[in-house]
Amino acid sequence: MGLFRGLLFGAMGWAIGGPIGAVIGAILGSASGRSDRAARASGGSSYYRYSQDEQRNSFMISLLVLSAAVMKADGKVLRSELNYVKDFIRNNFGASAMEEALRVLKELLQKQINVPEVCAQIKLFMVASQRLQLFHYLVGIANADGNVSAEEKNLLLQIARNLGLNMSDAESILSMFAPKIDPYKVLEIESTATDDEVRKAYRRMAMKFHPDKVETLGEKVRKAAEEKFKNIQDAYEHIKKERGF
Repeated sequence: MGLFRGLLFGAMGWAIGGPIGAVIGAILGSASGRSDRAARASGGSSYYRYSQDEQRNSFMISLLVLSAAVMKADGKVLRSELNYVKDFIRNNFGASAMEEALRVLKELLQKQINVPEVCAQIKLFMVASQRLQLFHYLVGIANADGNVSAEEKNLLLQIARNLGLNMSDAESILSMFAPKIDPYKVLEIESTATDDEVRKAYRRMAMKFHPDKVETLGEKVRKAAEEKFKNIQDAYEHIKKERGF
């Protein structure tokens, strides 16, 4: 696990402790490699300020663990889902890290993931904007074959609740992947909303989902966040055009 471990596990922050660290440590055989500061932080201490690399790597490890849970939700792991993860790892760490990252993922697919415990650790250390971006990525995996199954949606909503996300935000992100996007659902409003309510909803969503809020996770993650932000902009423009304001 040389290169991938060097890029991620060797520089993990808060994810090296708790249930996430336990499942990754079991795979990499590196439970003894925990640093003192990560061990302290795993107990929920907030006095340690994690570097951008540690935040980014913890985000990526958390993403891999929950990816495995989502991929197994409907009882089958599809090539389209694996390709989705491969593209993400390649874009964020390069082709050289992808092979070893996939080895970790395949091991994770053989393990039982305690979703509530993993999400509780993530909720403790990730700010809301990062959790929203993580959820957006997980919905993308579920939709990699062009359809989010009932089992996948149920698990995704469970993950959203356990991450402490607002259910309206979760439904908004899910709607972005629907075959026919409902711009009102994206903006979390009803079609009966007034023009002023539409404008306010857009400003609220634009502030909440702005890509700058995840810039500490790296440029590639920020670019992924821009896709979500564009969906919000497109929804607003569609309603403006439809209503003529």
